Amino acid sequence: MLAKAQLDINIYKDDFHTIIHGDALENLKRLESESIDLIFADPPYNIGKNFDGLVENWSEEEFLNWTYQWIDECHRVLKPYGTFYLMNSTENMPYLDIKCRKSFYIKSRIVWTYDSSGVQAKNYFGSMYEPILMLTKHEKNYTFNADAIMVEAKTGAKRQLMDYRKEPPQPYNTKKVPGNVWDFARVRFKMQEYENHPTQKPEALLERVILASSNMGDTVLDPFSGSFSTCAVAKHLQRKSIGIEINEEYVKIGIRRLNLPSNYTSEELAKEKKRKTKNLSKKSRALLEEHSKKNSLIQ
Repeated sequence: MLAKAQLDINIYKDDFHTIIHGDALENLKRLESESIDLIFADPPYNIGKNFDGLVENWSEEEFLNWTYQWIDECHRVLKPYGTFYLMNSTENMPYLDIKCRKSFYIKSRIVWTYDSSGVQAKNYFGSMYEPILMLTKHEKNYTFNADAIMVEAKTGAKRQLMDYRKEPPQPYNTKKVPGNVWDFARVRFKMQEYENHPTQKPEALLERVILASSNMGDTVLDPFSGSFSTCAVAKHLQRKSIGIEINEEYVKIGIRRLNLPSNYTSEELAKEKKRKTKNLSKKSRALLEEHSKKNSLIQ
């Protein structure tokens, strides 16, 4: 799927998974047209995040111009019956929604909601969700594996109600397809899946996307791979994957998670967890307070 012109960049791969170390837009242009079954894109939001030295700092015009270009490339590389999931900030999504409806069918506008852990805005209503667009190139023909993503239907499962609209009356279903509000916890420092990336998405969210909109053996593309959770989940679910990432530190995360051959040493690829915030944990704060009290008594 990679053009010959790409031989001058760093590529790490095996028979099923490929990591491209380079710019997203440039390398999307090098992928074959209509070669990808599923795209999950979680790009920079242009809200000032620091990605290990790469800081978002575009003007709105620059950011949208760049974003529209890679969205067009995603449309080009997506198969006729493929699906594209696009994440972005609440501020940017209205612009992207209008852009995408010109070339895609918008099948769902999804809300990923999460706990704010008590850290919230004080002068306005802070955001506790991120929007996701589910986009297809064909209006009706696309992959959607409803049986693979069923969740508990609480009314039917717990209250055991009867549906008297049916003849004869039957119990309500105990399983259902999820709605468009997804409640997944954000990735925390103590979680096993935690990686050193400021905007890591939960594997449970990616599992739902990949199970719903691809089949075993399909190719999943993540043009902004970051922590490489998309590719790791794709591997676990027996899909192929292509991940593009410009930051070398994050590329090393991907090489480790996908177990790809490279020239990096095991020490360079070793997982060393670092907190994404400088705020102390509850336990650390308690220890610090206890230490301060002891020092005060000594004095």
